[in-house]
Amino acid sequence: MSRRRTVILEAAARAVAQRGIRGLRVEELAEDAGVSTSLIYYHFQDRAGLLTHTLEFISTRAEQYTDPAADPETDPRGHLEEMLLLELQDTPVVIENSTAWGELRATAVFQPELRDHLRTATARWTDYTADLIDRARQHGSVPPRTSAEDAAERLTALVEGLSKRWLSGTLPLDRARELLRGALTAELGPRP
Repeated sequence: MSRRRTVILEAAARAVAQRGIRGLRVEELAEDAGVSTSLIYYHFQDRAGLLTHTLEFISTRAEQYTDPAADPETDPRGHLEEMLLLELQDTPVVIENSTAWGELRATAVFQPELRDHLRTATARWTDYTADLIDRARQHGSVPPRTSAEDAAERLTALVEGLSKRWLSGTLPLDRARELLRGALTAELGPRP
């Protein structure tokens, strides 16, 4: 991805996080990114294209900051637990990303053109989580109690909900992380 395109998407993610989808104005975005509005339209065609690419950018950025130290081949459960807990970090990029993700998710309720992209990004995360649960079962660190897909869906939905509560100030970060750890044990069983 070109540096200018990255700068535009960083500015778009920041704008969505701070002002919401309705607050995303192409003219203001161009000023924030230090580019012309025509360059934004050149790269993204229209506002819908910009939102779609911003969603993809946010998803890719989340994959970078949730990359655990635990090896998914030798410790898939540790990798999974660390990956999910890394979604709850008090850092500017995580706060911005999680807030923008929530805004895009809420907007998809009324803008169907975002739904397919949101569904794809969510499915990628949930499928990877289910794959890690399956691997952990093969390694003997997760009992075969429920479907990996169901467990993955519940855990990723919980992370989104805990993140929203933490970011809105209704739940302290330490408590959100504690609740997630408890849910991991409840869902996957105690660590052997």
